[in-house]
Amino acid sequence: MLADPVSAEDLNIYGKAELPWDRVQKAVDAGIGLPETPQFLGTVSPSGKPSSAGIGGIEADGHIYFTSGPASKKSRNLAANPFCTLSIRFPDVDLVLSGEAHRIIDPAELDRVTAVYRAGGWPAERSGDAVTAPYSAQSAGPAPWHLYRLTIHTAVGVALTDPHGATRWHFAH
Repeated sequence: MLADPVSAEDLNIYGKAELPWDRVQKAVDAGIGLPETPQFLGTVSPSGKPSSAGIGGIEADGHIYFTSGPASKKSRNLAANPFCTLSIRFPDVDLVLSGEAHRIIDPAELDRVTAVYRAGGWPAERSGDAVTAPYSAQSAGPAPWHLYRLTIHTAVGVALTDPHGATRWHFAH
């Protein structure tokens, strides 16, 4: 379960319709980590060029985690600038998380997160300060992969079904 926001701002232009955070949390609980849940990480290169890449993020310990090959553009971009966005489409809600992603090298945290990946069907294991598995996404490159934890600063949610609404939440970080 993700941390609760510290404040919310109604963004609905058609009247008062703040989206409750518990509706978003239910969507995250039900859909994060599923192959059919599209997730796109947005980063910025040192030269200021934006980049977006599909990822397979999961929730563990109240955070979103994802892997990335050490030589990938997203890893290089995050090493230079950890600020990023994660856009996720759930059946009920579009969600954009903004914050900072940092590489995790702590063995205990790597073990906890790879256990969550395994429970979801991806046979990930810790190998030193990285993650390995017999396979990954085609675009991931060969193992090992770095593990990143996203610290959420803000989130924007737009309801796709009734009751509609749009909200920006702010989080302690």
